[in-house]
Amino acid sequence: MPATSLTISSKTYSSWSLRGWLIAKMSGIPFEEIVTAPDDASARAEILLLSPSVLVPCLTYKGVRIWDTLAIAEFLNEIAPKAGLLPKDQMRRAHCRAICGEMHSGFVSLRAALPMNLKAHIPGFKVWSKAQADIDRITEIWRECLQAYGGPYLFGELSIADAMYAPVVTRFRTYDVKLDEVSAAYCEKILAWPAMQEWQTAASFEKDEIEELEVEF
Repeated sequence: MPATSLTISSKTYSSWSLRGWLIAKMSGIPFEEIVTAPDDASARAEILLLSPSVLVPCLTYKGVRIWDTLAIAEFLNEIAPKAGLLPKDQMRRAHCRAICGEMHSGFVSLRAALPMNLKAHIPGFKVWSKAQADIDRITEIWRECLQAYGGPYLFGELSIADAMYAPVVTRFRTYDVKLDEVSAAYCEKILAWPAMQEWQTAASFEKDEIEELEVEF
């Protein structure tokens, strides 16, 4: 069995699996991908936002299990420091950790109202006020970072921040969210990221559907 593996769930619906997988890819450390079926109770609960899960994503490294996406990111940054998961500059690192933490613990209304679904496209979707407030805050973060650090990614070069916000980019596309020019350009950059394209291609071949996330809007 490989020394490193990453357990994830649905590539169509699981935003936390996407974050963990992107970060693992960025680290450059070879890993075996273990996919848990969406009908697994723990994976389903994570996807439907019913409970936190220690199942996905979960990194296993030399027999030690690390769950929680930020814990995975910090661990991989320690064992692969040259991968640049966090900015080299101390102040940028602090800023990066802050906005990653905000994504990790916040934006509950956005998560609930606009669940991740890579196969769907819903033009004219009605975004309610609480979710719009989350969208406004996210795009504010993006504009501030892109202006401060020059782009094309949030901290200049790719970092864990881009992985943490990548599922939001897919939500904006799925639900046809209207964005300012700077935020729209950043979304296009993330969607063109080869790792993102690899994930989306794999998602297109998934046959499983979660009925609760396939409702008619």
